[in-house]
Amino acid sequence: MVEFIARWLCHVGISPLILSRGYAGGDEVNMLRRHLIWTPTKFGVGANRAAVASQFIQRYGYVDTRESSWYRKQQLGHELNVSVDSENIGAVVLDDAMQHWSLWRDLDIVMVNGLTLWGNLQLLPLGPLREPLTALKRADAVVIHHADLVSENILKDIESTIRGIKESIPLFLTKMDPTYLFEVGNTNANIPLTALHKATILCVSAIGSAESFVKKIQKMGARYVDRVDFSDHHAFHVKDIELIRAKLRELEGKFGSKPIVVITEKDYDRDPEILKQLYPFKTFVLCSALMVMSYKGSTEDSFKNFLKDHLRLKFPAEN
Repeated sequence: MVEFIARWLCHVGISPLILSRGYAGGDEVNMLRRHLIWTPTKFGVGANRAAVASQFIQRYGYVDTRESSWYRKQQLGHELNVSVDSENIGAVVLDDAMQHWSLWRDLDIVMVNGLTLWGNLQLLPLGPLREPLTALKRADAVVIHHADLVSENILKDIESTIRGIKESIPLFLTKMDPTYLFEVGNTNANIPLTALHKATILCVSAIGSAESFVKKIQKMGARYVDRVDFSDHHAFHVKDIELIRAKLRELEGKFGSKPIVVITEKDYDRDPEILKQLYPFKTFVLCSALMVMSYKGSTEDSFKNFLKDHLRLKFPAEN
């Protein structure tokens, strides 16, 4: 979602700054840097995000979005087809920051994983929640992620729970659409998803929702799909590589051909070099893009309009 919003900001002529704590070596930030390399997006990493933001604004300057080419074109009723005005920062996007109280926000968007939801409803360390569900009252919108992997009945239950907390809150659905693969060591080679068809696959991941990753691979027509899961942000070590290689040899003996390892982009960007040690087994990286699904009148366009309207709410009336 951070990347989606950053790309939209660039598209409408606003240069964004992404702020992140940079957990576990900054795998997510590394991935975002790679994806947004040809945009004016800037990245600030550090626990004190207010201080980091201040440093970036002092270095690059700040531009009021009312002065951007996007706002001027909106006032004139022109189509959105503009370039970013300058290196000046026009918006700040915080990653994973609902509990970051030291920064004032124009907009809070809460992402809910449709597969894992709220677990046992307990707060850390007894459960997965950082705050009670009633904290959703502070949100300006809720996005149900991986919505394509759950049933309509479950979606209805999730919506009912959310609306029971804040009835009028805007609700959107998203999914991750696989786009292509690349092989470890060659990020420029776009390999079609059909390369996994009828293959024996070992999914290896150290992410928060391995289930969604595996389910996507299972839908690609593979002959057989197995998995090795690590904890979120886990840094692979030599012993992990040996464990994975042992599993690969087991699958090779069972099916008579070399299996293919498939990992996520986050796992790749955490440490690209160590994954080369899986050779001679091929290791592919699955690339995906976030898509907004149509749901009860909510679409990608309506989500962008929601973002646009919240920007407009901060503008004073024209004289």
